[in-house]
Amino acid sequence: MTDQQVITLQVDQAARERLDRFIATQRPDLSRTAVQRLIDDGFITRNDLPCKASDKIGQGDVIVVRIPPPALTELIAENIPLVIVYEDLDLVVIDKPAGLVVHPAAGHDRGTLVNAVLGHVPDLGSAGGIGGEVRPGIVHRLDKDTSGLIVVAKHDRALQFLQAQFKARTVKKMYLALVDGIVEPRAGIIDAPIGRSKNDRKKMAVLPEGRSARTRYRVRAIYRDPDLSLVEAYPETGRTHQIRVHFAWLKHPLVGDETYGRPHPRVPLERHFLHAAALTLTLLSGETRTFTAKLPGDLQSVLDQLTALEK
Repeated sequence: MTDQQVITLQVDQAARERLDRFIATQRPDLSRTAVQRLIDDGFITRNDLPCKASDKIGQGDVIVVRIPPPALTELIAENIPLVIVYEDLDLVVIDKPAGLVVHPAAGHDRGTLVNAVLGHVPDLGSAGGIGGEVRPGIVHRLDKDTSGLIVVAKHDRALQFLQAQFKARTVKKMYLALVDGIVEPRAGIIDAPIGRSKNDRKKMAVLPEGRSARTRYRVRAIYRDPDLSLVEAYPETGRTHQIRVHFAWLKHPLVGDETYGRPHPRVPLERHFLHAAALTLTLLSGETRTFTAKLPGDLQSVLDQLTALEK
């Protein structure tokens, strides 16, 4: 088994920054969520003492981060049909259906996108994880009930190459979202920090102390009776539930989003209307490609029943 990785960080200048934020800034390979998990599990110390994620660091502090080897989890390949949009020796781009969880988790180790991809690429397990997790090849994620494009790396070099693009924000994503009400202005940028909700830890919220979050948008069509807007959303950051939280904050929650809004009385839909419709990234060959995925039947049927007044 691989030995745990030990990282020592020293605070060289006066600061009152949160401990978890400082570590995530110093180590881009560790997300803030991963850092918080390591702190909770006792793998991080500050000046040789236990610490909390919210601790404020100071000049001269010595922080030791111990990253355990990935947990040995037996991942099972399953014959789950996949819609392959593109594939080469390095990666596969998949049009994920709504209802499919991306990766296995405790108590949910079957029937996921990872299980399906393992059935398609048997040696995918060589692409590993960090921070005690094993999520073979997963570069980014989509919520269970969000459909559309997701890219999976086939080996470690591809995983690191793609992760670097997401970190540098050179990957371009476009989502289609149907939201409640008429969005004004018809194009703009939602710039509002997002963090864990103080009232419900399972939800995210716009919070002053949250992480920076930006979503560009453009209204593609508006509908009357009921008043709805079909929006193209271009997230410039990758916060959890970002598009859903941002539009709910604008008082335009996504149609069908029961977490951040409510079921729409006039639009029968069993999930939120959000689809990852376009993805632009650079392949390991150096070629930049844009991939697209049409709206799935359940979302397209909703639009077919509405009458667009403006395009």
